[in-house]
Amino acid sequence: MGNFTWDDLQFFLAVARTGQLSRAARQLRTSHVTVSRRIDRLEAALRMRLFERNPRGYELTPVGRRLIETAERMEAETERMQVDLLGDGPGQRGVLRMAVPEGFGSWFSRVLLGAFTDRFPNIALELITLPQIMSLSRREADLTVTLDPPKASPYHSEKIADYSLHIYAARSYLADHPPVVKRDDLLKHPFIGYIEEMIFAPGLDYLGEVHPGIRAQFKSSSIFNQLAATRNALGLCVLPYYIARMFPDLELVLAGEVVLRRTYWLTCHRDVRPLPRERSVMSFLLESGRTHGRSLLNPDAMRKGEANTPYE
Repeated sequence: MGNFTWDDLQFFLAVARTGQLSRAARQLRTSHVTVSRRIDRLEAALRMRLFERNPRGYELTPVGRRLIETAERMEAETERMQVDLLGDGPGQRGVLRMAVPEGFGSWFSRVLLGAFTDRFPNIALELITLPQIMSLSRREADLTVTLDPPKASPYHSEKIADYSLHIYAARSYLADHPPVVKRDDLLKHPFIGYIEEMIFAPGLDYLGEVHPGIRAQFKSSSIFNQLAATRNALGLCVLPYYIARMFPDLELVLAGEVVLRRTYWLTCHRDVRPLPRERSVMSFLLESGRTHGRSLLNPDAMRKGEANTPYE
């Protein structure tokens, strides 16, 4: 049996987790040609085929599935050694992909990204803000932030923080339209909201909680498109407090009566949770939620409307 290095096993793990040479190359910050050559070299050294090549990508053989357990133990021990020698932050390195809702992504970049880069200077963060759940099982993302924790057993979820949503309208819109003093008055106004069949989390399907008769007139899968339409005085919209608070041209509607509360959950595949790098990033996010989470809630409206129930 020929010689191989720990680097070869890192290439093996990247391909095993992504199933694609191109994705593994991006994760390792190299070319897919280099990844292919390293896999071929490892298989030649072991004199065993670790992957089956097919049009869908690279799938582990039975031998490959046995090797991945050993390789992941070696990876974990290597990262633990780096943490022991270099400390929690500088020892973590490589590409980490995190899929998050659009709104959370903007809050993370504005509030947490500076502290993240200070603590993890050697991690190249890929922040995906798509209106869909990336597959943790296929390793399309290392960590995800969701509004609803997955019920499937291979996943582990922890609460980051709650946030509140309220009805907003442009001050100029409210000046030119009939006043809203009760929920039934909402039916006299155009609403801005999500496209129903493209809502990727049940927690975003909230117009029925405000009033069962509301139907959005302008719809977008992007919360920031909804925000722009609201600021352009095109109607009323349910927006997260932590986003709307930044725009003084917006005004709360039915502030003490309509208060929606949702939760951001941090989720990972259970195979990823023990890895030192992912565990360190998860700890950072959970600590940040405890430290900064109150800024996601409107304290005045929560005191007035916390006990209110959805419209009936």
